[in-house]
Amino acid sequence: MYSKHLIGGAIFAAATILAGAAGAQTIGFSQVGSEGDWRPAFSANMQETAKEYGVDLKFANAQGKQEEQLRAVRAFIAQGVNAIVIAPVVVTGWDQVLREAKEAKIPVFLVDRDVDVADKSLYVTRISADFNLEGKLAGAWLAAASKGTCKVVELQGTVGSAPAIERKKGFEAVIGDFPAMEIVATQSGDFTTEGGKKVMEAFIKSTNNLDGVCASFAHNDNMQLGAIQAMKEAGLTPGKDVLMVSVDYVPAIKEALAAGAANASVELRSAVGGFIYPVILDYLKSPTELPKWIVIPSDLHTAN
Repeated sequence: MYSKHLIGGAIFAAATILAGAAGAQTIGFSQVGSEGDWRPAFSANMQETAKEYGVDLKFANAQGKQEEQLRAVRAFIAQGVNAIVIAPVVVTGWDQVLREAKEAKIPVFLVDRDVDVADKSLYVTRISADFNLEGKLAGAWLAAASKGTCKVVELQGTVGSAPAIERKKGFEAVIGDFPAMEIVATQSGDFTTEGGKKVMEAFIKSTNNLDGVCASFAHNDNMQLGAIQAMKEAGLTPGKDVLMVSVDYVPAIKEALAAGAANASVELRSAVGGFIYPVILDYLKSPTELPKWIVIPSDLHTAN
C-alpha cells in the first residue's frame, strides 16, 4: 500500500529494479496538450523517464481537445496496451470511455488532473499534486504579504479543468477568512501567456489601471507572465505596484522572481515520471487496491 506522499529517490531505485525484472510494458499516455511551459516539460519527462524504466510509451497529444483524448484512449484500447495514463483536459465526460477500458481489462491511471465519474473503480488511482493545496498556499502567502487586506484580480485556467477548479477553491478558502480580502475580477486566460496578457489588459481597463488592486493571482505562471507584460506596457511595475502570485514555478517565473517582477510561485513538479511509473509497473506486476489519490508534494517559492 502506498502512502499519499512519496519520496522520489527511494521509489526510483525500487522501480528501476522492478522494470528490469518485469520486462517492457506498453503504456498509452493521453496528454492534455502543449500549452505553457510546464506541460511540454512534463511530457518530455514522461517520455524520457519511460526509457529509464523500460517502458514502451505510446504518446498522444490532445492539443487541448477532449474529443482527441477520447479518440486516443480508444486507440490505446484497440492496440491492447498494458495500461493507459490520462491527463484529462476537463473533469467531465469520461464515464463511457473508462468503462470501455475496464471491459478490455486495461487499467487506467490519472495523472496531473482529476475526473468526475460516478464509479471510482473505473480508474486505479490518480497520481498528482494537490491543486487545492496549491491555491491555499498562494492564498496564505498573499494574506501574510498583504496583512490580510487585499483586492485581487484572478487569472483562471481552462474552464472546467481540475487545476482551475481546485486552485480557485483553495485560494478562496483561505482569503475567505479575511474580511478585507476579496477577488474583484476573474477571467479565464486558458493557461497561456497570450491569454493571460489579454485578461490583464482587460482588467487594467476595467479597474482604471488597477487602481486599488493589491494582487494578481494566476492559476499558472504562463498567464502571470502575460499579465506582467501587460502591466509593464501600461506603465505599471508588477511585483511592486501589484503583488504577483501564481502556480508552476517554470524557469521564466524564476527569472521574474529574481528580477522582482513576480513575488511568489507554488511549484508544480514537471519531473514526475519517477513518481508515476513505479506505481503503474508495480500494479501491473501485482494488481492490488491503491489509494484513489497518490499526492505529489508542492512547495512555495518567493522572491526573498
